Amino acid sequence: MFYEIVRSRRSIRVYDKRIVPRDVLSRILESARWAPSAHNAQPWRFIVIYEDAVKRRLAEAMADAWFNDLRRDGVPEQEALKIVEEESMKRFTESPVLIVVCLTMKDMDKYPDERRMKAEYIMAVQSVAAAVQNMLLAAHVEGLGACWVCAPLFCQNIVKEALKLPEDFEPQAILTLGYPIGEYKPPMRKLLSEIVWVLTSREGMTPWEI
Repeated sequence: MFYEIVRSRRSIRVYDKRIVPRDVLSRILESARWAPSAHNAQPWRFIVIYEDAVKRRLAEAMADAWFNDLRRDGVPEQEALKIVEEESMKRFTESPVLIVVCLTMKDMDKYPDERRMKAEYIMAVQSVAAAVQNMLLAAHVEGLGACWVCAPLFCQNIVKEALKLPEDFEPQAILTLGYPIGEYKPPMRKLLSEIVWVLTSREGMTPWEI
């Protein structure tokens, strides 16, 4: 049932060595293709990485950028090295598949003023996020684990250079993907009464009640 799929999906970061079949990956990518998008512009682009050498090249470039940020933040060198090794190098090189999620403004509407172009860009970001959510749910249905990693936002030019991406491809995220190891407990979630309100002219905003 759909609601159970949504509730049981988790961010999975540890995978076994099994190869993800190409037809399974195609179905996951197909789910992204049918996500809603502003103006139906479909501003998402996906780069699939199977090859270990490419994973390592990307991971090393991003790890260097993160290490430099950590050092500027005052993190001791050895601690910074440990963080980037465990959280960047291992995560990306040990994932059976990486999907680099990119945004393009190529087919989005164009305006002469900054205010509307900013809104148009945010609409593209929201569209790409909808496609990512579709892929996360599809991966879960296929028995795969996945994790949405937003690290490319902190080093977009480095990711573009490492992967030699087209000029209009703007890296937004990386999905790690594979068959999960271990079991994962449900995370804490806020109650509906904490995140939803009913607005009426008489009472104003009141918390949602079942």
